[in-house]
This record gives sequence, C-alpha cells and structure tokens, in this order.
Amino acid sequence: MSGRQLAFDLDHRPALSAEDFLVGPSNQDAVAWIDAWPDWPGRALALYGPAGAGKTHLAQVWRARSGATMLDLDRLDPAAVPDVAREAALAIEVGDTVPGERTLLHLLNLLRAEGGSVLLLSRAAPARWDVRLPDLASRLSAIACARLGPPDDTLFQAILVKLFADRQVRPEPELIRFLVRRLDRSFAGAAAAVAWLDHAALEEQRPVNLSLARRIPGLSGGGGECGAVHDSDDVVR
Repeated sequence: MSGRQLAFDLDHRPALSAEDFLVGPSNQDAVAWIDAWPDWPGRALALYGPAGAGKTHLAQVWRARSGATMLDLDRLDPAAVPDVAREAALAIEVGDTVPGERTLLHLLNLLRAEGGSVLLLSRAAPARWDVRLPDLASRLSAIACARLGPPDDTLFQAILVKLFADRQVRPEPELIRFLVRRLDRSFAGAAAAVAWLDHAALEEQRPVNLSLARRIPGLSGGGGECGAVHDSDDVVR
C-alpha cells in the first residue's frame, strides 16, 4: 500500500453507534434542522428521501441528543397513545402508506399538547403521503420538512473511506474511485461492499485491492450476495 490518501472537507457528527455521520451537500440542510432542535416549528420535523440516504442514521444522531424513543407505527395500540404521547421525544418511521390514520393524528395532537418532539422518517414528504383523513393531511402539511438526497461523489467516497477505516483498512484511492463508479449510491450499498471485501481479504489472506473489488458479486452480473451493487460506467473525476 502506498502512503497516498484521499482528503475530504466534510463535517463529522457522532452517531448512536461507533460510526460517524458525514455531512455533505446532499444532507446538510437536514443536519441543520437536526441542529436546530428543540426549536422546530411545532416541535415536529419530517426527514424524507430515498432508501439508503441516511435517514435512520441521522435519526440516531438526534436520538442520542434528545433521548427519543423509536416508534413502530404498525404496532402501536390506539389505547396506548396517551401514554406514548408523554414521551419527551419520539422518532416515527412511516412507510409508503399510513396505517391507523386516526391513531397517528391523535398521537401528533397529544404530543403537541404535551410539548413533546416528534421526528417523522419517510421516503416521501408528508404532503405526498396517501392520507385520506383531512385533519391528518392538514396536520402533516404544517410540519417542517428536510430532504436527504443520495450521497454525492465526495460524500460517498468519504463514507467508503470511513467504513474501511472502521475495519483498520487503508484503501488505495483507485479502489475508492472504482467503488464510487459501480456501487449503489447508498449507505447500505457501501457498507455491504466494504464488509464483503474485508471478509474476502481475511479469508484469502490477501490485501483489499482493486483486483479483489472486481469480484464483488453484482458488479459484473455475478451473484446476489451483495445485493446493493450494480454496474455503472459513470466516471468520477
């Protein structure tokens, strides 16, 4: 391995786990909103964006700061809403559909009355959710929103370098650029590829390098063990 390293002008934020949350253009607005807590309008915020953009990771950053509880809306008993609403802060993950619209409306209203904070996580902005209850739609339209986009080239390179560093691996810049061109642009895709490379290198007693990376399943139409990879000819400069 040579001594060359990639340098990135990115902020680092502590996460609930041992990882760092890296800040770049695709998520800096969302991070600014997290930093503004508890001064959110109505003490509510919705983070939305595609899968793998880092919503859950950023929610963990907020949970570490606020002491929030993660809520599974699908499993929430309507009778338990008054007790749940007494939590100081809640992080709620919402899918493509909203189960129990009246339950969610009741929870949001009680949280507001109790002065609690709520962070909603979803792929689409709340105004675009498939909601039929007018009162809930009105309530959601008033919630501040922040979008997380897929990591750009610089941020994605930094994520890969950080994931390798967590495993005490110092990758060559050529390897990082190769992976940026070919991996699915998501935190999950990066983590899956780095884990595969580290495991293969240890098993075969060889360094993590470009030659090994060319064998990641999925890069050249191979198997699906690392499902978050695809082949792409986009060039990163």
